[in-house]
Amino acid sequence: MKFSEQWLREWVNPTVGTDELAAQITMAGLEVDAIDPVAGVFSGVVVAEIVATAPHPDAEKLQICRVNAGSEEVQIVCGAANARPGIKVPLATLGAVLPGDFKIKKAKLRGVESFGMLCAEEELGLAEKSDGLMELPLDAPVGEDIRVFLGLDDSIIELGLTPNRADCLSVRGIAREAAVLNDMAFTDLDVAVVAAVNDSKLPIRVEAGADCPRYAGRVIRNVDVSKPSPLWLQEKLRRCGLRSIDAVVDVTNFILVELGQPMHAFDLDKLSGGLVVRHSKADESLELLDGQTLTLREGSLLIADEQQPLALAGIMGGEASSVCSATQNLFLEAAFFTPDLLAGRARSYGLHTDSSHRFERGVDFELPARAIERATALIVAICGGEPGPVSVVDSAPMPERKAILLRERRIAKVLGMDMAASDVESILAGLGLTVTRVEGGWEVIAPSWRFDISIEVDLLEELARIYGYNRLPVRPIQDALTIRPATESKRSLSALRQQLVARGYQEAVTYSFIDPAMHKAMAEGIEGVELLNPISADMSVMRTSLLPGLIKTAMHNAKRQQPRIRIFEAGQRFVKGDGGLQQIPTLAALITGRRTAESWNESGELVDFYDLKGDLESLLSVAAGEITFAPGSYAALHPGQCADVFCDKVLIGRIGALHPSLQAQWDMVNPVYLFEIDQKPVLARDVPKFSELSKFPEVRRDLALIVARELPAADVLQAIRGAAGDCLSDLKLFDLYQGKGIDPERKSLAVGLTFRHSSRTLNEEEVNQSVAAVVQTLQEAFGASLRN
Repeated sequence: MKFSEQWLREWVNPTVGTDELAAQITMAGLEVDAIDPVAGVFSGVVVAEIVATAPHPDAEKLQICRVNAGSEEVQIVCGAANARPGIKVPLATLGAVLPGDFKIKKAKLRGVESFGMLCAEEELGLAEKSDGLMELPLDAPVGEDIRVFLGLDDSIIELGLTPNRADCLSVRGIAREAAVLNDMAFTDLDVAVVAAVNDSKLPIRVEAGADCPRYAGRVIRNVDVSKPSPLWLQEKLRRCGLRSIDAVVDVTNFILVELGQPMHAFDLDKLSGGLVVRHSKADESLELLDGQTLTLREGSLLIADEQQPLALAGIMGGEASSVCSATQNLFLEAAFFTPDLLAGRARSYGLHTDSSHRFERGVDFELPARAIERATALIVAICGGEPGPVSVVDSAPMPERKAILLRERRIAKVLGMDMAASDVESILAGLGLTVTRVEGGWEVIAPSWRFDISIEVDLLEELARIYGYNRLPVRPIQDALTIRPATESKRSLSALRQQLVARGYQEAVTYSFIDPAMHKAMAEGIEGVELLNPISADMSVMRTSLLPGLIKTAMHNAKRQQPRIRIFEAGQRFVKGDGGLQQIPTLAALITGRRTAESWNESGELVDFYDLKGDLESLLSVAAGEITFAPGSYAALHPGQCADVFCDKVLIGRIGALHPSLQAQWDMVNPVYLFEIDQKPVLARDVPKFSELSKFPEVRRDLALIVARELPAADVLQAIRGAAGDCLSDLKLFDLYQGKGIDPERKSLAVGLTFRHSSRTLNEEEVNQSVAAVVQTLQEAFGASLRN
């Protein structure tokens, strides 16, 4: 939001300088991003009139101008194409200093003396580019300093407003803030009703009442759009970053900045029948004022006539009904659109306008009729015209303004200080809120232009920022804190993070919004939640998995020559369920590239599936339930390098290698391995229990077993534990062999069984019996045999 300091001071003029005013506004939460002068630094430039012109004898593109500077007539040699008798222009007199410390001296141009310089806007620092001399109004007083005449000792203040402060997207709103900050009375604009001089009305029908609760309009006949906007209007708009187009458009833009109400003007003679506020139908088209033609999606809000769409409501008007120099009859519109329903519609078409910026944040719903009256008065004063009556169509209730209870004791608790009742009432009333004293506090009703005030803490924030954050007392926080005992049956997410960091991982924090294409590739048919108001097209779906974010991070790093990537993320994934949207705490990790950091004693081997599985098993080693792995099958993961992870036979996640086709699609040179598991079962842990150490020796037996090639080793180990008896103290799989000497359909598993008794030494017969029981069980269950 840009505004002119002079314009603001027309509304309220505190006795503070520019810098102090900017500091006040910033401390009140309306951050000042920049303060720029309206014009460059110059002096000695006056209003002058070109009395006569003659061709230069030796230069085709130059003219010799006789110029009235007020106190004298001077000769100026000028090359501007629009230099002609009768116009008034800025004249830099001898001794004048223009921006860039350019001094004006007497000069000879192709042998003809010139006693000054006629100036364009660019030469005075009023525009970045200009064609020809700056033409001033014909009633400009000759000889007057141009800085005084144009009011150029002014500053342009630019605010970086947060989305909740739509009320300050106008000079009126900022003036209200400046008044209360300086303890001054705020006088709102007195908008007089412009009497209708005819009965002209345009029929208005609102079909989308929820989107457009209020629509106001007025017919103005016999206007002369060819009349230029007055200089004061052009200057006000220029200082707010808007260019002058024609008088009607300039007036609507003026109302936009002055009051914060977007408006639009239609050429009445280009309309067919009445106006309809409705939703678009699929594949309707609309040519906008900027020249682009949109193919509309079903459900967009339109202003249309009985034949065609005329405007994308709240965003931009259409070319077919636009005002031009030949326009004689106007229809002015101003409306209130529901912010929540309009939000995102402009961005969905790749648009962002001053109107959509305001409507999405909330425009004063009591303002449309006043804005129509204000605009009518200005248009009639500039272009003439005969206005009809104002038509206001209310098709839905306005936003409800409920009373908010502000407790006096709450002020002291939250702000850390007692605030006088008179200060509370003065601040809130100065901001336009309705304040009623009740027992223990106040009942406060927010005005129609404040959409961000709905609960008590909003009022406390208003008090704090206007009173001054820098004036609030600084005290250490004090409270009675009870240290809660930490249970050993749970471990913290922080501990999991630290364990992964200790194993060489780095934590990533990725967006909860992901690319629909990446979601489709990774989601295994799970329906994602599409955003109504996405930041961009590639961030339009809520993630159902953390893996797309980690893959995108890995892609980013791989393209920047990172040879070793080990990252993890702990966060929420969002899945549709019977009870609505479920947020599931999840832990995911990804590795790719080298197994170890580059070193003189390392060969540069790449990571494999078992590197990641080992890291996951280390996390699950103290889990409360029984953790098992089983072969899995997922379209996004490599067949044969994919496993489901179970806790007490309940699926909690998956681990595997990214499918080669996706690896190639996403330009990942090295294989990518990843896992994703639910946090809840991982955070539950077994409470350690002491068991007395045995003083007696252990006995180990190794078995080489021939089993079916497809048989998971985990099933073999589980069967061994069940058959070996209570004296089995340790079991390890230490070898896997497939190849020469073994049936291609089978494999050899070598396992080590360690036996120990807690109170005596085991004898040979007991160990042999346990081993025999194991072999028999494996033969019966899996057809296993001992390898010779």
